Amino acid sequence: MFKKKALRINTYLGYGTNSIFRATGRAIEDENIDFSTNQSIFKTLRNIYRQLESDEIRDAEIELKLPNGKIIETNTDQEGYYHVELDIATLSEYIDDEGWITYSVAYKKENTRKKISNNNIFKSQMLIPSNQAEYGIVSDIDDTILHTGVASLFKWRVIANTLFKNFDKRIAIEGTVKFCKKLHFGTKGFPSNPFFYVSNSPWNLYDYLSAFLNKNHFPKGPILLRDFRIPFDKTPKPKVPHKQFEIVNLLTMYPHLKFILIGDSGEKDADIYTKIAEQYPDRILAIYLRNVKHRRKEKRIKKIICCFTASPILLVHTYDEAINHAQESGFIN
Repeated sequence: MFKKKALRINTYLGYGTNSIFRATGRAIEDENIDFSTNQSIFKTLRNIYRQLESDEIRDAEIELKLPNGKIIETNTDQEGYYHVELDIATLSEYIDDEGWITYSVAYKKENTRKKISNNNIFKSQMLIPSNQAEYGIVSDIDDTILHTGVASLFKWRVIANTLFKNFDKRIAIEGTVKFCKKLHFGTKGFPSNPFFYVSNSPWNLYDYLSAFLNKNHFPKGPILLRDFRIPFDKTPKPKVPHKQFEIVNLLTMYPHLKFILIGDSGEKDADIYTKIAEQYPDRILAIYLRNVKHRRKEKRIKKIICCFTASPILLVHTYDEAINHAQESGFIN
């Protein structure tokens, strides 16, 4: 007989406003994934496999508890995810000094037959941008701040880096932490500008990417990933690219906030970012694209840039170039 696995809830950092509470997470079986440092290749491969193979808990009854004691009840969907969005007028009372509201998530015990991990209390947080924010920042992850290899043939470097390298062995691209921190602080000298990370990676890799960002001291912010599609998946494909969908959501959620977009020349960041800037005039302060040193892709990106006038756009070889432009533009000190 196989031993039954306990249950846990993966909670994801989210974002909202003074009056809109939003929360996302996933109910899954606990795979006991160990994210300690200096792991062997075998343990890293096992961890990644367990993340990608995770078994969701469908139609689970979930309770979210806010700082004021209010209980919100919801159910997970067929993939084990829950999504909550409610109008709550008193959220501003519970924001900490860095703009975060802490809440807890739990299984509704009387309706759960399986064993639950960690005393059934799973903490999470929601970001509310400061009123003193000068702008928001959206950054891609793969090959923008993390060496990945999305431009490699058949994406073999992505596979090798993800499967065989623990998060503490992954390398942050030179200068990116410095650039991100400067944008986070802006010109006011304290971290008032909200940071958001977007990636086409699946939610299954959330803990891995979160551990990498924390280890390298990137600004804290929601990581917006997508559902993992398997071959022959019959669910409808999204009508717009994932990154475009998430950035438009941010622009809609914060209509008075302008944004800086950071990406790379390896995928479709230039296409998506320029389209958004044209659709939302005067909302995008600048677009920074890291050059991944792929001749054909670089040539294509330069064609896009030469015809684009909606906002400043730079293809940079180093983040020092981006820092210099941001200083000249008055975005940072």
